[in-house]
Amino acid sequence: MSQQHSAADPAPTTTLARRRDWWRDAVIYQVYPRSFADSNGDGMGDLAGVRSRLPYLRDLGVDAVWLSPFYASPQADAGYDVADYRAVDPMFGNLLDADALIRDAHELGLRIIVDLVPNHSSDQHEWFKRALAEGPGSPSRDRYHFRPGKGENGELPPNDWESIFGGPAWTRVADGEWYLHLFAPEQPDFNWEHPAVGDEFRSILRFWLDMGVDGFRIDVAHGLVKAEGLPDLGGADQLKLLGNDVMPFFDQDGVHEVYRQWRLVLDEYAGEQIFVAEAWTPTVERTANYVRPDELHQAFNFQYLSTEWDAASLREVIDRTLEAMRPVGAPATWVLSNHDVTRHATRFANPPGLGTQIRLAGDRELGLRRARAATLLMLALPGSAYVYQGEELGLPDVVDLPDEVRQDPAYFRGAGQDGFRDGCRVPIPWTRDGSSYGFGSGGSWLPQPTGWGELSVEAQTGVAGSTLELYRSALAVRRAQPDLGAGDAVEWLRAPEGVLAFRRGEFVCVANTGGESVTVPAYGRVLLASGELTEADGEAKVPADTTVWWTTG
Repeated sequence: MSQQHSAADPAPTTTLARRRDWWRDAVIYQVYPRSFADSNGDGMGDLAGVRSRLPYLRDLGVDAVWLSPFYASPQADAGYDVADYRAVDPMFGNLLDADALIRDAHELGLRIIVDLVPNHSSDQHEWFKRALAEGPGSPSRDRYHFRPGKGENGELPPNDWESIFGGPAWTRVADGEWYLHLFAPEQPDFNWEHPAVGDEFRSILRFWLDMGVDGFRIDVAHGLVKAEGLPDLGGADQLKLLGNDVMPFFDQDGVHEVYRQWRLVLDEYAGEQIFVAEAWTPTVERTANYVRPDELHQAFNFQYLSTEWDAASLREVIDRTLEAMRPVGAPATWVLSNHDVTRHATRFANPPGLGTQIRLAGDRELGLRRARAATLLMLALPGSAYVYQGEELGLPDVVDLPDEVRQDPAYFRGAGQDGFRDGCRVPIPWTRDGSSYGFGSGGSWLPQPTGWGELSVEAQTGVAGSTLELYRSALAVRRAQPDLGAGDAVEWLRAPEGVLAFRRGEFVCVANTGGESVTVPAYGRVLLASGELTEADGEAKVPADTTVWWTTG
């Protein structure tokens, strides 16, 4: 028989259920506000636009929405340079818009997670402007990392650290001192050894918790604490070491005391608010340190995101992740795409080994087929999962953006990160037609490709086999099946080479990562498949790059 997909759709929740440990199996949708929906026609997405599309997210079947930064900012790094952590940037609206969005989300049964950027501020933050004005030796400078330079006249940076965006991690100011910025010069790093910094961020947490948010995604969660004395790397190739070793400015053990203090703040509030760590660490075992019972709740699994579409590699990272999380009692947190990496529909369309930033379109049909299969595999694994806006439409990266329209700050620095993140940030299409395919009435801040409308929500809604309907069905089945969601183990089944097969109670998942069809047992009733499946005489023929869900019950 031929089976595309089917689902027993439970009615979406209409009130915010306060069930315990909701975050252990939550599917959380990342909204990049400037690229989601534009309410006022200025070409830039905003909070009112997000609010208007909340019913779509409820109907999609996600549990929570994570909003990338919308705080007051000069936008030197797309809002990750925050000038005021208690204000909304006018391009996104105001605090009343944030309040209305949170209230509407709760009425629809959705939780709201906001981004928090504690490693650095904007150079336009009042603290930093005061530090510059008050000069060397002032108490205000102690809130950041100001140092005299090396060399006869202090003309050399204090150490050999490099910015993640390329070039030295230090900038010299007019009075001769240097300040540390692990990212852009407009993003000076806080000194977390200074008690005022901790006091301020605990106050910021309470401000947003009082507004009703349900959690925080912590940007550069691994970067707050620096090694004592800010030691040189000694000529090591920093870019090659990043993510592969403990660095003097990343993943220092002292960061965990910060999060223990934050957890105490969260525990002051009723309900179950959470912390999610963006923690790039050398191993999943190091990542597990961030989600110990008295620290954070979730940590993105970047090892999984970086794994190629290959059965053996995927099985290894799945096993290591579940094994690492089990002792600390934390859920695995799976992710395939976000605002900083090439969308997985494009990553998987290209040869392996190109990393997470790719400027090639690749075989788009192959990429979409693999992306759909990879999504079903991810959603079948124990724990929580994140979905990046537009992946439910099968959007590829826009790899042919003209250089003159690019806005990623890393692109203009010519070193460090390659600066092609704009490709995954192009505003998403809602309708087949219009000046910006339904994004807004005034165009879009990054140009959308011709034909973008054919991938839109309108074009895919109700269309059997579309990627949007696959996601809707997958999330409905995931919610309805008792053996899916939370857990810490899978039972691996025998399978042909290139195939992952595992059982979770009465649920069975088979993912064929190979280039040829394979025959496996028909494990029961098909719940969902990412592609066409044929069954006969107790066996199933699973096509290349296809994932199938069965229930044996």
